[in-house]
Amino acid sequence: MTLGQALKASGMVGTGGEAKVLIQFGEVRVNGEIETRRGRKLKAGDVIEVGDETSGVERLEIS
Repeated sequence: MTLGQALKASGMVGTGGEAKVLIQFGEVRVNGEIETRRGRKLKAGDVIEVGDETSGVERLEIS
């Protein structure tokens, strides 16, 4: 699962465009580090932060 997909799936953003903008402007952190790559691959245990919301990725579903 990519960072952009995870943001949408978790409900932190409503659209892929919104995810793209937040990521490009450095508003998204993965495991405490600012991430600017929308296509970053996530793995189980990664923590995504947008502002004061957090979401843990517990399982990947690849279709």
